[in-house]
Amino acid sequence: MIEITNILDSEKYVKSFRAIIFDLDDTLYSETDYVRSGYRQIAKVCPEIPDMYAKLWSAFGHEKNPIDAILKSEHLYSEEKLRECLSAYREQAPDIHLYDGVADMLLRLRSKGHRLGIITDGRPEGQHAKIEALGLKEYFDKIIITDELGGIGFRKPNPRAFEEMRQALHIEYSEMVYIGDNIHKDFIAPKKLGMEAILFNNKNGLYKR
Repeated sequence: MIEITNILDSEKYVKSFRAIIFDLDDTLYSETDYVRSGYRQIAKVCPEIPDMYAKLWSAFGHEKNPIDAILKSEHLYSEEKLRECLSAYREQAPDIHLYDGVADMLLRLRSKGHRLGIITDGRPEGQHAKIEALGLKEYFDKIIITDELGGIGFRKPNPRAFEEMRQALHIEYSEMVYIGDNIHKDFIAPKKLGMEAILFNNKNGLYKR
């Protein structure tokens, strides 16, 4: 497996593959920006909590459930308030952007005849909002949100999404490469199926905190 530290470097290693499949979060854009965007939305529905955004971000990485923790520390916790905060986060129109140079890279790959796909885990409503905000549909031949295959059991490393991608693109596994940032789950299925893999060792990734 090839390892890179800049997503743009992947272009150097995919020339021989007919199909290039990408992960989404922390591969094509910064998931940290998504979390920050969501926390800003929560702050809007919690005007009674001073500096709510800053408090949420400070709690992130230190608390298992930052929203719950802040509501409780401010003595404002209730199931209704929690639902309001979660809805604000999950239903956001996120303020996110592709990593610098990614859009141009995708256009170059398409111009050279490569088929492009995305396989991503996560709640469908959130993933669709990210895809819309990033304008990804114009670049990709096929986008699969694994939860839409039948629930969270179809998230990586389940191979079903990769099987469906191969069928949709009419390409052999040996002609496909998967690019992702999570060494623990992204590459198990691709390697078993005979695909190549590129690890984007994203040192600024959300969970590297």
